[in-house]
Amino acid sequence: MPPRLAPAKMIMMTDQRPLLRAMFDAAVAAAHPDSILAAHLPPLPPGRIICLAAGKGAAAMATAAERHYLDALGLASSRLIGIATTRHGHRVPTRTIEVIEAGHPMPDAEGLRGAEASLQLAESITADDLLLVLLSGGGSANWILPAEDITLAQKQQTTRALLRSGAPIGEVNTVRKHLSRIKGGRLARAGDRAAGIVTLAISDVPRDEPSAIASGPTVPDPTTLADARALVARYALDIDDAVRAALHDPRNESCKPGDPAFARARFDIIARPRQSLDAAIQVAREAGYAIVDLGADLEGEARDVAAAHAKLARDARAAGKRLAILSGGELTVTVRGQGRGGPNQEYALALAMHLKDLPDVAALAADTDGADGGAGNATDPAGALIDARTFARMDSLKLDPAAALADNDATAFFEATGDLLVTGPTLTNVNDIRVILV
Repeated sequence: MPPRLAPAKMIMMTDQRPLLRAMFDAAVAAAHPDSILAAHLPPLPPGRIICLAAGKGAAAMATAAERHYLDALGLASSRLIGIATTRHGHRVPTRTIEVIEAGHPMPDAEGLRGAEASLQLAESITADDLLLVLLSGGGSANWILPAEDITLAQKQQTTRALLRSGAPIGEVNTVRKHLSRIKGGRLARAGDRAAGIVTLAISDVPRDEPSAIASGPTVPDPTTLADARALVARYALDIDDAVRAALHDPRNESCKPGDPAFARARFDIIARPRQSLDAAIQVAREAGYAIVDLGADLEGEARDVAAAHAKLARDARAAGKRLAILSGGELTVTVRGQGRGGPNQEYALALAMHLKDLPDVAALAADTDGADGGAGNATDPAGALIDARTFARMDSLKLDPAAALADNDATAFFEATGDLLVTGPTLTNVNDIRVILV
């Protein structure tokens, strides 16, 4: 149980938390399936629409597709079938598309069931049918279908090692794609008898690389088994011998450009981190802030990026500037301690360490999916906020941000200060939003 909080010191300043939350909410709204999906959905085929969805927005995307086809276009319910595999706690009601809740970030048996059933549906497709694939962040974990001779437990061990290594998401997915029967273009190969394959994706990866979104189940993969082996060596990953053997098995090479599976395949990104960052920027601009836009594709170690951003904030404060410093992308944490947290919380914790003597600076760092690390529960924090109240509570509770950072224990730190941001599932995912108001 966190220690009892002492009253915060009285500091004459404007409460910036409502503005920070409004910026986060604007970023999420710009990427929500309810408002963006219908305009991109393809026309009706002669036969059925087989809808396969994966990721944290999968159920919400499936529901939006049902509204469009069943209600707006009057399609018979028997002609729209499918499976949406989403994270536990992200279910929404659907009519004809089954929802399966699965593990994230650690894959589980339900994800295996969802991926197997999805692959079987794709293999059942006919020349009159349309294969509609709806992807969002988290799809790589939700669709878990290990390569031949690899068990679920071995794939889980590999995932755990990858997530603790600090590797950026593109590299993580390079390994995943070469240990899977559904990733790396293989879903397109399974459904290549369809009249067409249309993939609509909400991007959660830097530079919106299609082959990295949900590990690219319907697009060619430019990476190779050799690339995956090199990453295992670079990060000294502790993986099972069966996994190492699989990465030498040519049967596990992913689908490459020119494969006939992609002849009738279309891939569209319907929401990007850049659009959501722009929505947050607009809110800050309307509030009277000058903007420092650091880009929507930042990568790197969370604490190091925070140190660089703290310097920008200190320089702006010294110059008397009223700035909003914004960035997106997906940071990483190399886990060395035993604590709890996620990259956004760790970023906020490092900011608190560097900015604790500037009580008129406020910041938010959060994942737009509503979960920053965590245990896969709906109550997992999305991230954290810091401001004068944070610094006052740090002092009154004698909390040491450097010690918490050394133990990767940002969650416990912000539980004690009362500064965790808990939003619940947002049903979308366009990476992280970080804002510093000076």
